[in-house]
Amino acid sequence: MDKRRCAACGRMFRCRAQAPRQRYCTAPACQRERRRRWQHEKRCSDPDYRDNQAQAQRHWCERHPEYWREYREQHPDYVAGNRARQRERDRRRRAAGTCPVLAKMDASAVDAPFASGTYRLTPVLGEGLAKMDAWTVEIALLSGAYAPPRDACKERTR
Repeated sequence: MDKRRCAACGRMFRCRAQAPRQRYCTAPACQRERRRRWQHEKRCSDPDYRDNQAQAQRHWCERHPEYWREYREQHPDYVAGNRARQRERDRRRRAAGTCPVLAKMDASAVDAPFASGTYRLTPVLGEGLAKMDAWTVEIALLSGAYAPPRDACKERTR
């Protein structure tokens, strides 16, 4: 039996005679890494496998709709760590100038009302992150407020 270096942990191991192309040792963590790498490669190279995996995940999520809410309730350390990592990612993006505009549920500004008129709202895709029912749109004025001419009123007296 020859000795090889494990592709996951880097330690030397004895290759099994029944598996001449063995690249990973028998440690559970290394076997998990082997399966993870195989699955990643398969998803990248096989569109049918990728679609099947996505469909299976969607079905699982439909059968377990409360899973992530319950997980977050039971693991507050995970929530705090995730929040801190997201803040750090946002900080780095802002520093690099690549941070998207973040929109929250009730983000419309009350102090900047639009004048009366007819507008076209055009969705802007790929601009920032939106939560729940927030939209990112381009607003174009089609026509301004209509005021009838002074002499158009028949009942007007001078």
